[in-house]
This record gives sequence, C-alpha cells and structure tokens, in this order.
Amino acid sequence: MLPRILPFTALFAAATLALPALAQQPPSHDHVRPAFSQPIPNIPGKSLIAAVVHYAPGESSPSHRHAPSAFVYAYVLSGAIRSQVDDQPVRVYKAGESWYEDPGAHHRVSGNASKTEPASLLAILVADTGDMPLTIPDPE
Repeated sequence: MLPRILPFTALFAAATLALPALAQQPPSHDHVRPAFSQPIPNIPGKSLIAAVVHYAPGESSPSHRHAPSAFVYAYVLSGAIRSQVDDQPVRVYKAGESWYEDPGAHHRVSGNASKTEPASLLAILVADTGDMPLTIPDPE
C-alpha cells in the first residue's frame, strides 16, 4: 500500500503560526536545519517541530526511526527525494509531493534521487514535548 498524501496547506498553516519560536534541538546531520519547535497549546504534552533537510546530489541519510511518539509529515520543497518507509515500496517524491510516517515507522531509505541536482524537504513532526532524540539512526 502506498502512503497516503495529506493536504499540505493545513499543516503548513499550523507550522507558519509557530515560526517565531526557533527549534532548540541541534541538527542531527549537517544537512538538517531546524526551523521551529512549539508546544501545541490545545494538545497538552505535544509539540509541533519542523526542520528543512537539504540533500546534495546523490546524498542520503542513514536508515533511521524517529522519536517513539513522533508522527512525521514530509513535503518535498525542491528536487526529488527517494524514500521507503517500513515495508512499502521505494518511491521517488518530486517537489510538491508528500508522505507521512506513523509513530514507530522505520525510514529505511531517504535521500536525493538525483546525482546532479540538489533536493530538499520540509519535515514536520508532532511529538511528545521533550521526546528526544527526534532521529535515531539504526545500529550499525
């Protein structure tokens, strides 16, 4: 089953409201830039967190999971991102496309689908406030 594509505008509107609060967590990789982290006032104990992930041509991230409470929504800003979540097929998402990861999902493949052009995505997480680290690489 392919991942469901969620409307980006609703999540982007919520994320934009929280932009004044900058993320407090340092990036887990050099290509990850925190955008913001904001507690959600009407959902006690939950926070909305966002980061922009930049991939150079051919670059990828190690296989990983996210914090156990994290629901992740990814929106491709530019280029094309190759992704595989859990046992779903590997798929290439182009600018304007999106996917999500349920809490506990295994992000097996994540990287730039192009060897010549850069790519970037906006990752938005809803997680328990203080649930760290947000990204947990698979053991080697």
